Amino acid sequence: MKDIHLIVVGKLKDKNLEALEEQYLKRIKAPKLHIHEVKSHKENLDLEANEVEKKLNDIGKVFPILLAENGKLVDSEKFSNWLFNLIETRHEKIVFIIGGASGHGQKIIERAQARLSLSPMTYPHKLARVLFVEQVYRAITINSGHPYHK
Repeated sequence: MKDIHLIVVGKLKDKNLEALEEQYLKRIKAPKLHIHEVKSHKENLDLEANEVEKKLNDIGKVFPILLAENGKLVDSEKFSNWLFNLIETRHEKIVFIIGGASGHGQKIIERAQARLSLSPMTYPHKLARVLFVEQVYRAITINSGHPYHK
């Protein structure tokens, strides 16, 4: 089974969020979720986009998906079905991208193959990261019939 990749701008420095994320990452066995942190350049979206672009190129042939407030809204079951359909049908590596506090640079917006929203609400990007990791774990449990989702 193909692994999933998550590129995030900035580091997760909050010990509580790190501990929560680590709990979910330990539970995620297959597909494996790889988190790639790239340097934040605060208000300079072009520099952040360059960092993300370098990481995408390092990963290889990719199917990039933006996590963005203007992305498609789906519930957890639809996300699970969509994610596992991508894993089964796409030849590229599935890569989700969380931008920095100012969003995504134009270069990355243009490269994205899809956009997904975690909620119509706006979250700090570091909290969005933990929420997304939990949703990947939830998607895996839904796909496998595990009772976690209930």
